[in-house]
This record gives sequence, structure tokens and C-alpha cells, in this order.
Amino acid sequence: MAIHWYPGHMHKATREMTKILPEVDLVIELLDARLPASSQNPVIAALSQTKPCIKILSKSDLADPETTTAWQDHFEQDASVKTLQTTLDQADKAQKVTRLCQALVPGKALEHLRIVAMVAGIPNVGKSTLINALAGRRVTKTGDEPAITKSQQRIKLEEGITLLDTPGILWPKIENENSGYRLAAAGAIRDTAMGIEDVAFYLADYLIKHYPENLKNRYDLVSVPTTEIEFIELMGARRGCLSSGGRVDLEKASAILVNEFRAGMLGLITLETPVMIKDEEVIVAQLKQAKIERDEARKRKFRSGQRDAKEE
Repeated sequence: MAIHWYPGHMHKATREMTKILPEVDLVIELLDARLPASSQNPVIAALSQTKPCIKILSKSDLADPETTTAWQDHFEQDASVKTLQTTLDQADKAQKVTRLCQALVPGKALEHLRIVAMVAGIPNVGKSTLINALAGRRVTKTGDEPAITKSQQRIKLEEGITLLDTPGILWPKIENENSGYRLAAAGAIRDTAMGIEDVAFYLADYLIKHYPENLKNRYDLVSVPTTEIEFIELMGARRGCLSSGGRVDLEKASAILVNEFRAGMLGLITLETPVMIKDEEVIVAQLKQAKIERDEARKRKFRSGQRDAKEE
């Protein structure tokens, strides 16, 4: 699955973040707790690899709590990383963020020097909501549409911290196909960028395998079908998504499933675990190596053909 949504402001934002990084003491990266690895931007990781990092598992009230804890343990194996799960609307969580900033940059905190923290993350993960909570007032625009923030903003907090609010950025190529679907299901990518039915079928397949009870409870099912098409047709018929002739309108039914997942109506769900991601990374590496070998074989064949032509 290819994602064709990489607005120009994202490319510009990446350049600006690279330019400003020498001024930054630490990075606050917001991750979607329902897909912590897939929402972890490799561009941000590359830019901030020499900086301490706070990974905030946003929307944790929508995620499977046991899996969220497993992700925190996974991330904190790196001594320079601290994690915090939050719904972003609790004042005590905002205070914890400032304390973590001071703990990760103790030199500046002890000398009462201002700490500069870059707030980064994918679109629609809650960066602006976090900054408003930290500032105690509305200083940035929030919304459900991806890419609300288009430029950097500097917000000074009373606790001696300056926040750099950056636009939500994706990356040009999402190599793990599963991550692309998860990002789309969570709303990090505009719905116009890919088919809602493809996203819903991926989501349905995962939920049937990992959260069947959630589907039974939400859609009042005696049993959950074993395939995604059967489930979506059954659910669509129950919700009245019928077209002429009594056939289920798969697009309407798909939109219901995806939107109800995003709203948390299906219960506490996480779309990936550390073990799953590790296995997927192995597959992605194998596919990349196979592509390299195919490309090299084509080049050798091309060069051989050129030599044969010259000899003739």
C-alpha cells in the first residue's frame, strides 16, 4: 500500500527542524498509544538521536492498558528515554512533563537556565493539545484534521522551559505496509489519501483476530465472522448501510467501523505490540534486501547487454 500524502509544508518543516536542532536540549515526541511504533517518525528519530527524549503515549485512554505498559518498558530500555501515558487533558500530567524535562536536562535546571524542548510528532496526535495544557491556556490551534499546525511556534513556560511547537510530519516512504494501514486507521493521514474500504478491511481483520469480544459487544453479535468481508457485510446490514437491491454499501459500513475505532467506541484497543513490530521489521528488512538484489541483477544484465552490443 502506497500513501500519497506528503504536503509541501511537511518537507519544509523537516528542514526547519534540522536547522533549529542545535538549540534544542531535548525532544518531546508524542506517539499514538494505539500504535506507538507506527506513529514514531523515523525522521524525528534521526534528527534527535543525540538528544534525550520524552515519549508521550497520547490517547492512552483509547488504548489497551496492558500493551501500553509493555510499550513503556520497551522504550525505556534506552536510558535517555522517559515515557508518560496521558490523555492530555489532566493538569497533573502537564506537571509531570515539566518535571521530566528538568530531570533529563539537570545541568540547566540546577543553574536555572531555560530548557528548550522541541515538541514533535505525526499529524493529529495531540501536540497542540499538550502545549495548551502545559501553558495553562490556549496558545495553539487544535482540531481533528491532520496538519493543523503549519509552522514553528515558541511558547515560554513559567517553569523555565521554552517549547518549540512543530508541525505534524509524516515521512515520504512508509516501508512497513502494516504501519501505513494503522496510521490511516488512526486518522494521521487524510481520508482522501487512501480508500476507506482498504483501511476498514485491514482494521476488521486485526480486530477479528485480537479483539473479537470488542466487536461482539459493540455490534451486538452472537459470534464474530471469521473474515473481514463477512464481518463488514453483517455489521453494515445491522447499521442500515444498504443500497438499492438490498446490498450492503461497503463504503458506508467501512466508514462506520473506522470512525468508531477513532472515537474509542470499540473499547480499549492497541493495533501493535513490541513483539509484532520486531517480527515485521525482520520481514521489511528481508524485502529491502530482496529488492537490492533484484536491482543489482538488472544492472548486471543491462551492463552485460551493453558489452554484447559493443562486441557485435
